[in-house]
Amino acid sequence: MTSDTPVIEIRNLHKAYGALEVIKGVNISAPRGHVISLIGSSGSGKSTILRCANLLEDSQQGDILFKGEPVRWRGTGLNRHPADSGQVLRIRTNLSMVFQQFNLWAHLTILQNVMEAPVTVLGRPRDEVESAARQYLDKVGIGDKCDAFPAQLSGGQQQRAAIARALAMEPEALLFDEPTSALDPELEQEVVKVIKDLANEGRTMMIVTHDMRMAHDVSDHTVFLHQGLIEEQGPPETLFNAPKSERLQQFLSSTMAA
Repeated sequence: MTSDTPVIEIRNLHKAYGALEVIKGVNISAPRGHVISLIGSSGSGKSTILRCANLLEDSQQGDILFKGEPVRWRGTGLNRHPADSGQVLRIRTNLSMVFQQFNLWAHLTILQNVMEAPVTVLGRPRDEVESAARQYLDKVGIGDKCDAFPAQLSGGQQQRAAIARALAMEPEALLFDEPTSALDPELEQEVVKVIKDLANEGRTMMIVTHDMRMAHDVSDHTVFLHQGLIEEQGPPETLFNAPKSERLQQFLSSTMAA
């Protein structure tokens, strides 16, 4: 991989659920060190694209490349599936996903949650993983919560624990699927600050978000989706301050006013 090879590249992606086509030919590239935000109304296909990039969903057409390496497929159309389970595991291991609902293990402490995947999936030494896990929890501002269980934390603290868990895998890129939409506005800002700090570190990220201010502040490139297609894309300053398409103008006037 050369330095200008994108970490994630999506070419002509199509995704259907039965007869319903939800992604209709989308091209998105996430260069190393760049933050790509996907915005659009509910049902526009944002989260589906993220799940296809991480191979949590099978797409029916198009290419997904990880550091220049194309995903290998078998079958066609609705019968198309990844051909190499080893490749899928390797890609997923390098693309850590942070979900809307945290998905922490309720029976494990926060420290154990962060340590679980590096120990069991990557086979790293427990002592080494514990040291790194404590550092990541410090990084997201909840180092004092190592021995707490998820139910003892606020939603914002749980989401920051989920981010620490994603970082503990030391991935090539982080994928965020509406990371703040389940949070109250006050708790939302705790998580936004962590994401901004990660962006300032030059981490490669793809973020699906309803938070237009965050998309504006952290993105290098913003993609506006409408009905499964890219309606408009570009630098956030251009997209938010001088939108060209009427649909994007409507979307921004309704979301920015909210």
